[in-house]
Amino acid sequence: MTSPDLTPTGSPLPDIAPDVAALVSYLEYDPLPAIVLDPHYRILAANRAYQRQFGVEGQAHVGRRCYQVSHHYDVPCDQAGEHCPMKRAAENRGADRVLHIHHTPRGPEHVDVELRPIFDARSEIIAYVERLATVRGASPRTSAEGLVGRATAFNDAISALQRVAPSTLPVLLLGESGTGKELFAHALHEASDRAQRPFVVVDCSGITETLFESELFGFEKGAFTGATGRKQGVVETAQGGTLFLDEIGDVPLSIQVKLLRLIESGTFRRVGSTETQRADFRLVAATHKPLEQMVAAGQFRSDLYFRISAFPIHLPAVRERSEDIPLLADSILERIASAKYRSSRKATISPDALALLRAYAWPGNIRELRNVLERASLLADDGVIRPEQLPEALRREVLSPVEKPSATGFAAPRKITDAELARAAAECGGKRSELAARLGMSERTLYRRLKALTDAAKDA
Repeated sequence: MTSPDLTPTGSPLPDIAPDVAALVSYLEYDPLPAIVLDPHYRILAANRAYQRQFGVEGQAHVGRRCYQVSHHYDVPCDQAGEHCPMKRAAENRGADRVLHIHHTPRGPEHVDVELRPIFDARSEIIAYVERLATVRGASPRTSAEGLVGRATAFNDAISALQRVAPSTLPVLLLGESGTGKELFAHALHEASDRAQRPFVVVDCSGITETLFESELFGFEKGAFTGATGRKQGVVETAQGGTLFLDEIGDVPLSIQVKLLRLIESGTFRRVGSTETQRADFRLVAATHKPLEQMVAAGQFRSDLYFRISAFPIHLPAVRERSEDIPLLADSILERIASAKYRSSRKATISPDALALLRAYAWPGNIRELRNVLERASLLADDGVIRPEQLPEALRREVLSPVEKPSATGFAAPRKITDAELARAAAECGGKRSELAARLGMSERTLYRRLKALTDAAKDA
């Protein structure tokens, strides 16, 4: 690698300050990818870890603007409807952190970005250090496993997950049934320091009250009729790892006090034993039930609720991330095709069928989407899923002329044409955010469509 105050071609950067050059030398020993930026978004230097992970053969990052490299934008992120950490750091004169989708040599990836300002002796910001950590548990492109998505609501949940993963705080995943709570819990486990230890799942809704204690804590031989030997409970199985209690709202009140004691003391006893055991696990709980209302009604212990909800994360319903439906559908079809009991041929979706999928409200969320695509792929003899392969109830719900709330169904939105978009942009004298709100689209989508129109006009 070249000297820190030189570009990869050896040409000097005359305005890089000596103290910034020293900082770059220090960052060479940082295991995380890091770059140094000037206040005008220009990349002054990149450490070896950055070059290894984000470097592209024959392309120089030094000297280019950060938004050009990471997003392929021609304006800073905040002008394209994104959160710009440099703008926020400059305003607050402190660190800022954001989850972005970056272009990388491997394609788009979720990247956790932390940016810190560097001050000179006069307390003026002379540079910024940006450290980047790739999120391994989620993908913004079609994937045969794990979480997929790029919608704002999905990214917010992933960002919260990344922040809490290194800690030991209990996490409570909240959201409707079918939103992928177990996948989120596993992604949290993989991002934590316990990733090499067990990830143990307990479906609290599937265990009867009489068996709950023995399942949780285990039992000794002779503890009850049928206990012919000692058995470990899930608490012991999860030792050193993560214990995921799914549908914790279904835990019986009689067991809740024992679960609270386990969390607070870190100890437990097997059923039929007087010996106290030490527990070591990260607790992640999930529910689709309104726990606060259950507490008020006396159906869930308030002290347990406050212990498990130290860091709540809302998981968005599919209707809250409808722009992810094409990506979700494509990933599900890839998983269906790769399943051992299926052929390797992957089905595709016709534009008309995809429009129906995007317009439907999906009360059963991703679980319902998967079931619909499983059935449709079996009916698609030529490998193309068309509207007639989708459930009649779904088609009737979407195409019904009766106006309905968005939570239960709505008519397919009409896409704004390029001509209409250009006319609206010309007529609107306000901010881009106002135009996006008027057109019913995100600022990011508006920016990309306007940029495409501008580029097309240049090529014409």
